[in-house]
Amino acid sequence: MSEKTRMLRVFDATFTRSWSPYAGAIMILLLCLGLMQQGLFWGVFGGLKLWGDHLNSFIGLAPLLGLSDELPDPIMHRISLMNIVLFLGALSAALISRQFRINRPPPLEYVWGAGGGIFMGLGSTLAGGCTVGGFLTPAMFSSPAGWTMWAGLLVGVVIGLKLLYWTFEHLTWGMQAPVSGPRSRMLRYFPVIGLLVMAAVIAWSVTWSLSTDKLESNRAFLLLAVFLIGFAMHRSRFCVSRSFREPFMTAEGDMSKAVMLLLLLGIPAGSIFLQQGNVDPYLAIPATFWLGSLVGGILFGVGMIFAGGCASGSIWRAAEGNLKLVVVLFFFAWSGSLFCAIFDRLGIMTPDYDIDFMDGIPEITAVGFQAYFPDIFEGWAVAYIVPLILIIIWYLLVNYNEKKKHYTVV
Repeated sequence: MSEKTRMLRVFDATFTRSWSPYAGAIMILLLCLGLMQQGLFWGVFGGLKLWGDHLNSFIGLAPLLGLSDELPDPIMHRISLMNIVLFLGALSAALISRQFRINRPPPLEYVWGAGGGIFMGLGSTLAGGCTVGGFLTPAMFSSPAGWTMWAGLLVGVVIGLKLLYWTFEHLTWGMQAPVSGPRSRMLRYFPVIGLLVMAAVIAWSVTWSLSTDKLESNRAFLLLAVFLIGFAMHRSRFCVSRSFREPFMTAEGDMSKAVMLLLLLGIPAGSIFLQQGNVDPYLAIPATFWLGSLVGGILFGVGMIFAGGCASGSIWRAAEGNLKLVVVLFFFAWSGSLFCAIFDRLGIMTPDYDIDFMDGIPEITAVGFQAYFPDIFEGWAVAYIVPLILIIIWYLLVNYNEKKKHYTVV
C-alpha cells in the first residue's frame, strides 16, 4: 500500500466515515478530562442563557427582568465561547464529510421545537444545567445532583414520548415536509471550507495562547478542546438525549452504553483531578440537589423529546443545517433567560450559604444545595460505589430491553 493510499484511508476514516458512539464517548471524555486538568469544566446552558439575556435586552425586556445593562461579551463569556466553538467543530465535521445540508422539517416540527426549547429552558433553570451541566458534568464531579437529574430525565422521556405519540394519532396539520431542493452546487468545495474552519479555530487558539492577556491565554486550550468535542459529537452522532430516548423508542442501547462508558471511566479519572485540587468541584455543581435536579430533569426530558435533541445535541445538529434545531436553540436561550430572571426575582434560585454545612461552603437555594459526595460522606468510597451501582443497573435494564423490548413506549 502506497503512502498516499494510506493517508487517504486515514483521512476517510477520520473525516468522512461515521465513528462509533464509543469512539466519540472516549474522545469527549479525554477532552473533558483535559478541561478539568486546566481547572475548567464543560457547560452549555450558561452560554445559551447569556444569548437569551442579550435577546431580551435587545427587545426591551431588560428592565422588567432585572438584567444588567452591561452583559458579558458572548465571545469572552466562557460557556458562551464553548457553545460557539462547539458549533464550529460540528460545522467543520459536517462540511468535511459533505453532510451539511439545509434541512427543512414539516411545519409542525417547528412548533414542537419551540415548545421543546421552552421546556428545556425551564428544566435547565431548575436543574442548574442541561444534560451536560446538570447531568454529565456533576456526575463526573462526584455530585448526586447529576444522578437525580438522570432519574428525572428517564421519567420525563417516558412522559414526552407518550405525549408525542398522542400527537401522531390526533394531529394532522403540518405533518408534510417541504420538498427538498437539489444539493448545493458548493458540495464539492465543502471539505475545503470545513478544513478552513478548522484551521481558523486552530489559529485562533494559537493566537490566544501567545496573548499577553491572561484571560485569553487561559482559554486557548478551551477553544481547541471544545471545538474537538463538537467535531467528535458530529462524527459519532453523539447525543445524550438519544441515550435516554432510544431505549424507550426503538430498544436500541448503543448510545446509552456509550454514555455509560464515558461515566464509568470519567468518574474515577475525574476524581483524581478533584483530589489533586486541579479544579474546585463546587464551580461545576449546581445548587439544585435534589428537588431542582429531579423536577428540572423531568421537564427537560419532556422538552428534549419534542425538540429532538438536548442542548449540545441541538447545537451540533443545527451546525449541519437542521432548521428545527435552530428554532429549538432560539426558544431554549430565550426561555432560559426569562425563567432564570423570574426565579431570581422570586428568590427561588437566589443562593445562600451555610459555613457550618459539610466541609466545603456550598450554595443553598430553594430547590436544593451543592451536594458533593466526598464532603457529605467524608471520603471517596460512596462517590465510587453509588455511581457504579447506578451504571450497572442502567446497563442491565438497557441490555435486557434490547432483547425483550419490554420498556418501549407505545
